[in-house]
Amino acid sequence: MVLDSQIEASSHEFPKQLDIAKVAVYGLSILSAGMFMFLPFFNLLHPSPWQRWLGTIHGFGALLATVVAVYTGHLAFPLLRGVSKILPQMRTLTFWSTIITFLGIATGNLAYMRYRAGMEFGGARAWLKENSPLGQYVLMEYHEFSVLFTLPLGVACTWILWKYGDAILEKQNRPVLTATCVALMAMMFFAMGGLVTGLGVAKIHAL
Repeated sequence: MVLDSQIEASSHEFPKQLDIAKVAVYGLSILSAGMFMFLPFFNLLHPSPWQRWLGTIHGFGALLATVVAVYTGHLAFPLLRGVSKILPQMRTLTFWSTIITFLGIATGNLAYMRYRAGMEFGGARAWLKENSPLGQYVLMEYHEFSVLFTLPLGVACTWILWKYGDAILEKQNRPVLTATCVALMAMMFFAMGGLVTGLGVAKIHAL
């Protein structure tokens, strides 16, 4: 009886496996997200003053825009299947995704001005054309054009979702809903592709 009571007491004190798993999942998720968002700040350690400031500003803007666009595109899948309760959230997310995407592109233009500097000024574009043409003609060209697609897609989806409102879920508007969800998925794809190629170019030659 004494042994049973001790086991029972210890079972009450020790957390259940489900609780441990929940804490582990939330803890690792928060740590992973924090480490991912910290990535642009490594630019502050770069010896180039241009990379320190322009790289950090554009890196943070691009990463934030990608995270929001990917989350919004991820929710387009259940919306396409007819999960109507997330429609108000989708309207807000699409609006903010478009605004943050615009800021990411604007900061990209700041970095792009330095990127196009001549070889005598240490410009990355001139160096890549001379030493790594594939980095310029494949990665950078794709990066330049693909990220620009995200802004018109975001503007169009925001306008459609706010214009139609809840009526977009009605049967006669299903083609509009389908096209909007596919456009949000494309926006997610172009945002991810832009981030990956931008990181690839910066890894070959910084600003």
